[in-house]
This record gives sequence, structure tokens and C-alpha cells, in this order.
Amino acid sequence: MRLIRTAALPLALVLALAACNADRDTAAAVDASTAAIEALEPGTEPPGAADAIPASGDSRMDGYAVLDFGMSAEEARTDWTGNPLEPAGPAEDPMACHHLSPAGQETPAQLAFMFEDDIFVRYSAESDQITAPGGGRVGMDEAALAGLYGARLESMPHKYVEGGKVLMSPEDAGTLPSQLVFELDAAGRVTSWRVGLAPQIGYVEGCS
Repeated sequence: MRLIRTAALPLALVLALAACNADRDTAAAVDASTAAIEALEPGTEPPGAADAIPASGDSRMDGYAVLDFGMSAEEARTDWTGNPLEPAGPAEDPMACHHLSPAGQETPAQLAFMFEDDIFVRYSAESDQITAPGGGRVGMDEAALAGLYGARLESMPHKYVEGGKVLMSPEDAGTLPSQLVFELDAAGRVTSWRVGLAPQIGYVEGCS
């Protein structure tokens, strides 16, 4: 079979052949993309999409129990079904950053709900009796957290604890851009954790 030399073809014919090949390549790429999308199960996200950290009991990435991020302090007090929520310290200005906690809780603090501009923005725990979203607890080591969260926690040095670490999740893929933070001591064990919105999730000293 004799080969046709491209150089011998008229320029218009060469351009027409190139356009035809480009159209076929584009159509093939579209077909491949369509097939990949159709192969996904209904309701699933493409590979690589961030996973929402699941709730654990009352602990959620968008709030705690009946309290949702965005509530006012008065709404939180009204909806809360446990011991009444009381200020954890002086709160002369309701718009300033302050905490509410269930009355009568023991030390270490079981729960502290942070409000700023009269909006529920964060909660934290120092007790091993409360489970964080995804299963983490006070007292766990870093290896245990890695088993629960995989590579979703970014590690950085602790601001105040020499040899300590802070492990932070990316913004959650759920309904709100919240984050989960674990604080670890020099021995590599969790001393506290918190869930909240930016920028309050980054307040290392709480409301101080």
C-alpha cells in the first residue's frame, strides 16, 4: 500500500484532516469524562473531595447536641436541655467573647461553649468522657488519631507547650466551614479538643 505524503497534499486538505482528528480527540475526551461521572454511585463525590468528619454522639462539626453554630446566647440557653448554661466567667458585654458552660460540671471542664458578637461559634472539651466528631478523645495519642482521621489532621508546633503539637483538620466539607483541633502535650497525648468557625477556632487562649 502506497503511503500518502502529507507534504504533497494541498494545505487546505492538511488543515481539514487536522481539524477532523482534533474533533475525534475532543469527542473521545468528553465520552471518557461522561463515563467517569456516570460510574459514580448516586450521591457520591468525585475522588479527592474532602470528607465531612462524622458526628460522634452529641458532638458535631456544625454544633453540639441541640445547639447549632450561629445561635444567640439566649437561644442556646432556651434550647439547652441539660443543667442550665451559665457564664464561665464575667461577661459584662454580651457581644464580647465569652463562654457558657453547664452548671455544676467538674474540672477539667467538660464543655465550654464560646460566643462572640452574641453568636455561638465554638465549643471545647478537656474531659476524656466526651468524644469529638470522628471519635477522638482526650488521652489518645497521635497514632490513635491518625487511625481515626488519616491524613486529614495537619500538625504544627504548640504555641505554649514545649514539645507539644496542635493537630487541625481542614475546613469541613459539611454545611459550615468549621474545623476540629486537638492539642497534644509533649508526651504526644491529647489534652483538649475544640470545634468551631474561623477565626475563633484559632483563639489559642480562648477568650482571654
